[in-house]
This record gives sequence, structure tokens and C-alpha cells, in this order.
Amino acid sequence: MALHRSCGPLISSPLPTPATTPTSTILIHSCPPTVCINARVRNTTTKPLRATASTPQKYVYPDPIPEFAESETHKFRAELSRKLLKYKATFGDDFSSVIDVCAEIFSEFLLKEYGGPGTLLVDPFTDMLVALKEKELPGAPLAARATLLWAQNYLDQDRDVWNSKSSK
Repeated sequence: MALHRSCGPLISSPLPTPATTPTSTILIHSCPPTVCINARVRNTTTKPLRATASTPQKYVYPDPIPEFAESETHKFRAELSRKLLKYKATFGDDFSSVIDVCAEIFSEFLLKEYGGPGTLLVDPFTDMLVALKEKELPGAPLAARATLLWAQNYLDQDRDVWNSKSSK
């Protein structure tokens, strides 16, 4: 045991490390670190530390369910009609055309891309906005916003209910 001139004995102790990593030694002083400016850690390694490469696991979302898509599109159409009915003056004679465009794009999304909670994308709703504007249908922003809000509030929940019924 060595003596440190200002604070007394030094104790050499290896740091606990896994078997695959190099060891380090720490010199433990009997004085508080604020008093001794010579307290330090000595690295006794001969090999550099290496990071282990691991491939992160990827979560695979379930495939879309055609029966769910059909059922949910029917519900979506009814709910959107009910929600937008109070703005019927905004849509005028094009009310049913607006509902048809939104329901068609929503159905395509459910059939091709929606795999359950965590897979709701904003793309179909921006596609609705663009399609309504291209067809020069009135109230495009209002309709697209209403469809997105409906999907955020009900789609994942409805999919969970659908799966719980089908697993029984």
C-alpha cells in the first residue's frame, strides 16, 4: 500500500467489469475528492473497447383485413355523412360526391395499407384533399379534416374490437 503525501494510504482496487471488457483500476484515497486533487482512475487496458453490433428487431405489422375494410368503410361513409350534414350548405349539390370521393380513398387505404394500430398514415387524407380540389368540389379542407379526425378517434379502436370478435 502506498501513501499519498497529503491524505494518507492509497488503496488499489480493480473496477468490476464483464469478462469480455478490459479491466481498469481505481486508486481510492482516504481523503475527500475536494481535498485531494491527485485522485484519478488508471486504465490498465491493452485492447481498445469495441461496441457489439446487433441488428435491431423490426416489428412486422399485420396485413390488412378485407372484411374489416369493407365494414369500416361502410361505417366511415355513414359517420362522415352525419358529421358533414350540418355543413350541407357548404357542399351544396356536391354533398354526395364529396362523401363518395373520401370513402373511395379511405377504402383503398384500408385494403392496401392499414394493418392495425400504429399504421394510420396521413397520406390518404391529404390524397382526399387533393382529389376534392382537383375535382373542384366545395369544402375540401373541411371534409379532409373531418375524415382525419374521425379516423384518429375510431379506426384503431374499431380494429381492436374487430380482432377481439374474430379471435373468439
